[in-house]
Amino acid sequence: MFSSIKADLAAVLEKDPAATGKFTVMLTYPGFKALFNHRIAHWLYNRKFKLLARLIARRSRRVTGIEIHPAAKIGKGVFIDHGAGVVIGETAEVGNNVVLYQGVTLGGTGKHTGKRHPTIEDDVMISAGAKVLGPFTVGKGSKIGAGSVVLKPVPPYSTVVGVPGRIVKQNGKRIADMDQVLLPDPIMEEFRRLNHRISELEEKLGVASCRYSISEDVDNRPVGEEELKKLEELEEEK
Repeated sequence: MFSSIKADLAAVLEKDPAATGKFTVMLTYPGFKALFNHRIAHWLYNRKFKLLARLIARRSRRVTGIEIHPAAKIGKGVFIDHGAGVVIGETAEVGNNVVLYQGVTLGGTGKHTGKRHPTIEDDVMISAGAKVLGPFTVGKGSKIGAGSVVLKPVPPYSTVVGVPGRIVKQNGKRIADMDQVLLPDPIMEEFRRLNHRISELEEKLGVASCRYSISEDVDNRPVGEEELKKLEELEEEK
């Protein structure tokens, strides 16, 4: 238990640039406090002091805003950043060096019995607001994008984004461990592909392009005032 607490403290100091010292982390970081309390509650739970363990978990939830069931298995060096709204269910298993951001849920779907919650392997990062629901495994080194809802197993070293979560290829290259921004967006990529096709069709038909577009392509840039006037004059002539 004490080696796990020490590893949790080291993980915060390593991964959070705002962490200025050990005592600051121990006294002010809700994620570290929640894990510290969970280590104690889990130790008691395994020794049949279940009521006391639940009371510690309940108090920890009230103080930190993080809910961890005493039966959940959590590895070493776990970092819960900010932590507000994090929920970890009874049969969840979290590996070593895992990073969880605020609003993450490791929950069940409500239709399973026994093992109901996910298994998170080592070195996984789950971004803000992501929900991982069900008794499956998220493979080692994977990243779950912010706001994603994951309902199926995730192979190792994969990146998952969207609702429901989609596995996105990364060409065999891992991106920065703590980066929640540089993740692929398959929905935006599809919109850009459609915009490109529409632009080609409009060009062949001689139709004026739309003034507004979510695409950053030069062909679909917003039309200026002068260009808009010319397009309006052409429309009137037609």
